[in-house]
Amino acid sequence: MLDILVVGGVGVDTIVRVPEIAIGEGDSLGVEPIRDYVAHTGNGVALGCLRLGLATRFIDYIGEDEQGALVRRHYEEHGLDFRFLVSPNGTSRSVNLVDAGGRRYSFYDYRHDPGLRMPESFFGPHVAEAKHVHVSIPNHTRDVLAAIPEGVTVSTDLHGWDGEAEHQKDFARRADLVTLSAARLGGDPERAMRWIVDHGRASVVIATDGEHGGYVLERGGSVERYRAIDPVAELGAVSPEWASWAPVDSNGAGDAFVSGLLWARGQGRDLAAALDAGRIAGAYACRTKGTSTALISAELMAASLAALR
Repeated sequence: MLDILVVGGVGVDTIVRVPEIAIGEGDSLGVEPIRDYVAHTGNGVALGCLRLGLATRFIDYIGEDEQGALVRRHYEEHGLDFRFLVSPNGTSRSVNLVDAGGRRYSFYDYRHDPGLRMPESFFGPHVAEAKHVHVSIPNHTRDVLAAIPEGVTVSTDLHGWDGEAEHQKDFARRADLVTLSAARLGGDPERAMRWIVDHGRASVVIATDGEHGGYVLERGGSVERYRAIDPVAELGAVSPEWASWAPVDSNGAGDAFVSGLLWARGQGRDLAAALDAGRIAGAYACRTKGTSTALISAELMAASLAALR
């Protein structure tokens, strides 16, 4: 039995480290070495859950291209159970600018045909093995939502939803646990969070806000603010990684947050502990260059949670 099945969301990030996310004068700028990383949202959630000890499987489309080969090699090295179909348009990609403070801006190339859908003959047997299904929001995953049986919990991450765009609404309505970014909610996350609760089945909605923490809404409750952790001050005594922590690259931090959250919920921990686990995993992900290159272990997570609480 799988602890978690992650559906959709793999690609390759080309990361360009720049002094600031702005185009200056002239027509060129010398930068640090430009590197490619296996990335995107499902990748980060799946690898984060695997590192935390969950029985994890990941399914998606990739291309018969260099990026697809990179994905396959990467998962073989990590021991991730990855099953895939081939997309004729190739593997999704993005080019991400990362500034000196670790903040990023992404140019996303989805590239799959708008009509592409993951067939039930492929995803059905995997769903049947899962206790929990995390469905990423690429368009080709939306048919999975209706086929997940009652009794199997579902999560999704709406990322930079503005509270209005139709694409994310099917995902928001179906999931039992919904995360999203507060970045495009105009300083008023409650409206979008309430829409999710009022129109769907979610028991918990979380809007993350980076270094400012985030917001959480439980069904029947009010929106509460939570703060970001100070890794050095609060966790520096736990391990050298925390003692020397500094934000280097935020690519994959939101996905790491989700993996920590799902790990804690899967253990039956309460919401406060799950938020702490998400905050810890998200902060840990920012400590190295690249997307999803710093993944916290179950052992360090347990020690960090104990110190934080």
